[in-house]
Amino acid sequence: MNYVLISPARNEAAFIRKALDSVCAQSLLPLRYVVVDDGSTDRTAEIVQEYTRQYSWIELVQRPRNSERSFAGKVHAFNAGFERVKHLEFDVVGNFDADISFDSEYMAFLLGKFNEDPTLGVAGTAMVQADYDSTKDSFYSEQDVFGACQLFRRKCFLDVGGYTPIRWGGIDWVAVRTARFKGWRTRSFREHPFFHHRPMGATESNVWRAKFDYGRKDYFLGNHPLWQLCRIGFQMLKKPYLIGGLILSAGYFYSLVSGMERPVAPELVRFHRREQLARLRNLCMRFTSPTKT
Repeated sequence: MNYVLISPARNEAAFIRKALDSVCAQSLLPLRYVVVDDGSTDRTAEIVQEYTRQYSWIELVQRPRNSERSFAGKVHAFNAGFERVKHLEFDVVGNFDADISFDSEYMAFLLGKFNEDPTLGVAGTAMVQADYDSTKDSFYSEQDVFGACQLFRRKCFLDVGGYTPIRWGGIDWVAVRTARFKGWRTRSFREHPFFHHRPMGATESNVWRAKFDYGRKDYFLGNHPLWQLCRIGFQMLKKPYLIGGLILSAGYFYSLVSGMERPVAPELVRFHRREQLARLRNLCMRFTSPTKT
């Protein structure tokens, strides 16, 4: 299967070589890898240009500088990259952040999964950081694909209408849920986890503000209140103990009380909540069922 890659990047000079080196080391190379410099003020563009001179299949697209960094801007940057590849004959398009790295068999592994299952619409792998493992430190679900590295079957990507530009985030969430809503399978594999070099939430704010923003995002993306209570309790057991969960809850309930408008279609929220309640039922059954000896 043929694939193309797109990386929106803004002020990623500290990490982007790791992403570029990971792509160049793949056993199965992409038809095209487009890095979209979204108005960086550091050496991001210069670093990418070094690689474009060495690899003809790497392309740099530069967008004008703007003062605001947002998730909606990331979507616009990705779309600028997609315009550069949409005429190519490819089966899979990948969107990944410019601050991650992965092993040399990463893309071949995921392309193999697409090849095996024609109903697989979105795929990725687990994420690890210096002090974080998504399979242990979150409500990990094999159906959810982390936004830092998502691969779409081309037909699925067009079916969901690409990414929705939401200023406060959740663009990956909406794409994956919409894919399942439309009947596609989505899967995050535990094999070949990618490494995320920038701590989550470190881009825009400190850890406390990031926790609050996560809680706010949980609300406007439609998390069921029962699910959210379980999520808050789970986060209280993780570092920073207790406080992290409390700040997460503050973001959620502040948005609830203030009547924050949700940028997600009501039918998608209902679908999402049905999935969450089903997962909670499965968890309860797992913990309450008698253990066989």
